[in-house]
Amino acid sequence: IVPTTGPDDPATADLVEALRDSVDTWLEKYGVETNVTGFTAIQIDISHKLTEALLPFGILVVGLSLVLLAAVFRSVWVPVKATLGYLLSVGAAFGATTLVFNHGFLKEVVNLEKPVPVISFLPILLMGILFGLAMDYEVFLVSRIREEYVHGKEPVQAIRSGFVASGPVVAGAAAIMISVFAFFVPEGMLAIKAIAFALAIGVAVDAFLVRMTLVPAVMTLLGERAWWLPKWLDRLLPTFDVEG
Repeated sequence: IVPTTGPDDPATADLVEALRDSVDTWLEKYGVETNVTGFTAIQIDISHKLTEALLPFGILVVGLSLVLLAAVFRSVWVPVKATLGYLLSVGAAFGATTLVFNHGFLKEVVNLEKPVPVISFLPILLMGILFGLAMDYEVFLVSRIREEYVHGKEPVQAIRSGFVASGPVVAGAAAIMISVFAFFVPEGMLAIKAIAFALAIGVAVDAFLVRMTLVPAVMTLLGERAWWLPKWLDRLLPTFDVEG
């Protein structure tokens, strides 16, 4: 059976599902074994597998960030704050990509003719790359704040000194990555355009809204509690010397 609609047409995906739903019936009634293949069927299978892997992958990434940051900064609230900020950045990137590419909102900005679906492995790719960049920015900023605090400064003063010292580094690194990703948005291939757009939005939100705005604000509100770590957890976690 060759469909009359294109491989990206929703009607073709509906046809694949209809044929697969009839496989057992045809085998039982007529003794005919049926298989469905082709670009659309393969894409449906890949999307299904990636969707199944998305939750375990997200739990692994978030869990690793909690453990590693708790070990580095000897704190419970710093890794929790960092992880929630990362989830906020991912959510913002997903939301912006959905609005522009799936719903066509401001599609002219990215030189898009009409709303289209995005490639199926974009979520996992975005989560992996953005996790690495977000944790880099977190370590750049908070490690200097931690160093100032360990060397005797009050929490608020440590935040100010650490931010002044490391803020330009985070801003410069983020500006470079945003520029690199944004370069592929106007004229890139459709799949690359969506990935680059999502990464550019994710990095911008994470660096300037989360790391350079929410992180110092939340740490200021927490004060001394920002560096609280239960003794039993302190004994379990390995110790790293990031303060020198």
